[in-house]
Amino acid sequence: MKRRSFVTQAVTGLSALALPSPTWATPDLAATTASAKVSDRTYWLNTLLRVVDPVLGAAAKAQLKAAMPIEAAPGQQEGRHSVSHLEALGRTLAGLAPWLELSGATGDELTRQKRYAELARQAISHGVDPTSPDFLNFNQGGQPVVDAAFLAHALLRAPTQLWNQLPAATQTQLVQALQSSRVIKPVYSNWLLFSAIIEAALLKFTGSGDLMRMDYAIKQHQLWYKGDGTYGDGPDYHWDYYNSYVIQPMLLDVVATLVQAGKERQELLDTLRARARRYAVVQERLVAPDGSFAAFGRSLAYRCGAFQHLAQMALQQQLPPELPAGQVRSALTAVIRRTMEPKGTFDAQGWLQIGLCGHQPGIGETYISTGSLYLCSTAFLPLGLPPTDAFWTSPAQDWTAKQIWSGQNVKTDHAL
Repeated sequence: MKRRSFVTQAVTGLSALALPSPTWATPDLAATTASAKVSDRTYWLNTLLRVVDPVLGAAAKAQLKAAMPIEAAPGQQEGRHSVSHLEALGRTLAGLAPWLELSGATGDELTRQKRYAELARQAISHGVDPTSPDFLNFNQGGQPVVDAAFLAHALLRAPTQLWNQLPAATQTQLVQALQSSRVIKPVYSNWLLFSAIIEAALLKFTGSGDLMRMDYAIKQHQLWYKGDGTYGDGPDYHWDYYNSYVIQPMLLDVVATLVQAGKERQELLDTLRARARRYAVVQERLVAPDGSFAAFGRSLAYRCGAFQHLAQMALQQQLPPELPAGQVRSALTAVIRRTMEPKGTFDAQGWLQIGLCGHQPGIGETYISTGSLYLCSTAFLPLGLPPTDAFWTSPAQDWTAKQIWSGQNVKTDHAL
């Protein structure tokens, strides 16, 4: 893989931020796969920074709208052009945030962390500034409530780096942008959680959020619980990965924010976490021996983002006893490799292209565009754990499917 430098190539001559070249560069991924000298953590971090670099490199210079290509289903490019940029920024930061928030980084990792945190803050500043050429759409159409929610989730995951260190004027504009999404009526589905997590962020950072929007989303998902750790997407069950893309991560963090604010019962959070641990077991068992997983349901172009829930459970140290840290790390590493390494995943300038395993435009629904694809970043949430955590230091271990299909003896699986 040739070393790419989006900041110096795609926006050459723009001097708004005199930033150094990207620091994600790593040896050829195929070679990295075979190299025992590269730790899983190093591989994860290099891969994540490769994903986010074009987005943040452009957005930090108010050039996201000018630089980002908009790939979409035939006939959808114009409609997606008005929403894809907030998609890219919100989803990028939702996955990157825990690593930005990590304290105690040293050496090269600390240097990179500082750089990307500054890029992220500059990107947010431009995105919420009405005078910026990169001012993002938070309230026109329905889609913006989705990605305002991913941005809000990023703020909850990195309050120090993505909120506290913003200038006061930017904080005010960010609050106004999030509040402006209230004009959007969410669909009667997982979308209720988009409105809810925006309000959770507003509650945390301003002391005032719409409790009714949060309570309604929570109560409806309680009603939509189908059993064995799984919620319906609305009244009906959908056989897809939305329990991981949206439902469980956002439901858990909305309720946790309310509990922290003294506005919800700890017992509810405990119940949700018990369900979440069961769904983590289900997710881990979905990873095939080669790192692939059953390709069913909507939004497969989110690639490894299908395992955001398992990644978040690891980040929050809520994995059940039957899922050792080294086993989960190995499973997620296999999924990341299987979905991020195939030829065609990135275009020549480093932007993601539609697909699950390479470039597969036909796999993208009409609501999928370039910005949508950055939800894959949420598979990398455990980078918010320090290098000394058991998630990173535990020996690699075969995940369940690999154990079963190699003839190893395994324990039975049971419903919650």
